Amino acid sequence: MLKFGHDTARVLEDAYQGADITRRRRASFDTLAPAPGERLLDLGCGNGLLTLDLARAVGDSGHVLGLDPSPDMLDLARARCAGRGNVGFEQGRAETLPFADASLDGAVSLQVFEYFDDMRPPLCELFRVLKPGGRLVIGDMHWDTLTWHSDEPARMAEMCRIWDRHVACRDVPARLPAVLTEVGFRLFAVTPVPFSDTQLRPDGLAAMMIRLMTGYAVQTGAMTDADAGAWAKEQRDLARDGRFFFSLTHFVCHAQKP
Repeated sequence: MLKFGHDTARVLEDAYQGADITRRRRASFDTLAPAPGERLLDLGCGNGLLTLDLARAVGDSGHVLGLDPSPDMLDLARARCAGRGNVGFEQGRAETLPFADASLDGAVSLQVFEYFDDMRPPLCELFRVLKPGGRLVIGDMHWDTLTWHSDEPARMAEMCRIWDRHVACRDVPARLPAVLTEVGFRLFAVTPVPFSDTQLRPDGLAAMMIRLMTGYAVQTGAMTDADAGAWAKEQRDLARDGRFFFSLTHFVCHAQKP
């Protein structure tokens, strides 16, 4: 599992406000459709961008709870939502949610479930804390949809294999519907949110992934600085020459507790 330490948190703090990640976040927000006065959970809230969006939507009569295992991310989230009385944050894990039974109107989780070896425990906990009729929205990448052009396909394949090690499940959108149904949820829809680029945009998903993948490969000892740097440089060179291509699909899953 990728460790979201202080340095990584700073990378994400910048990139997550870019156009691609904002669109991905908005897709989950729109699917959840928060209403005034609701009590909502942002599971794996990270740096609090979605938490803040939800807090604005529920208003002073509502409340948004942010839960994350990373102290660094929670520091950023608390700073972002400072002064808002309708937001609270806790450090914790999805397998043991610190909330009462049937106490939440809705819950959202954005790119979190790919880190679970077994999705059933967190889904059972979410089922427990949601009220009857409570909505659940889970967004995750399907990493099998990644297409990334390179003149060095063997090196690209190796970098992608290394990156796969940071997740426990690389095809959450394909597996999630059956598990949701198994634990008692009613599945409504699984909606694709595709990303495709022929430019290496500074605020884009590909640029963020280049930074994260290079750092991860080097920090884990899976690739040398020189090899990882050469991989990243090739993508910048391809973009300069008008030959860059990147595509990846995110999926938003919408379910409800009967």
